[in-house]
Amino acid sequence: MASAIETTPQGTIDLPDIEDQHAFNLAVWEKAIADPELARIEFRIETDRYGNYIMAPPPAPEHGEGQSDIGFYLRTLLPDGRVITECPISTSEGVRIADVAWSTRPRRRAQRGQVCLTHAPEICVEIFSPSNTRREMREKSALYFEAGAEEVWFCDRGRRMTFFLKDAPETPATSRLCPNFPAQLELEEP
Repeated sequence: MASAIETTPQGTIDLPDIEDQHAFNLAVWEKAIADPELARIEFRIETDRYGNYIMAPPPAPEHGEGQSDIGFYLRTLLPDGRVITECPISTSEGVRIADVAWSTRPRRRAQRGQVCLTHAPEICVEIFSPSNTRREMREKSALYFEAGAEEVWFCDRGRRMTFFLKDAPETPATSRLCPNFPAQLELEEP
């Protein structure tokens, strides 16, 4: 795969091909997760393609409840795979964190021990936070598909699920991998 060229106000940059980008992302991510100063920060961290940190506010408790509920359904409905929360995925645009992911055991086994995954799990799920924009979520979706995801799911703030498939990434559909997943998650009152 050839390198890409990007023109910025500072000049032209020769971007690495995806294999070099994965190696770069892994090195940056390994350094990030070993940094004791970053470990103290409550913000969620991702990276861009240049290795710069992208910080987002920490999620609210409801976000964690959504992760737990989605993980529960995935473990229940697809018991032959593995559920990963806060799943770091190397993409052509840096490391992105899927709120919840589901992977077949062979795909997960092939990447065991990596600090972040270079081949996205089959299902990547994003739970909308107040700071998320639809454009940001569409961009993440495209990156997950490019990294190998078969499906990308969104859970909106009303806990409604929307499913997208790799072969029709812009059109909501029914999940092929988990067709019995509920379209609406129960909202429990505290």
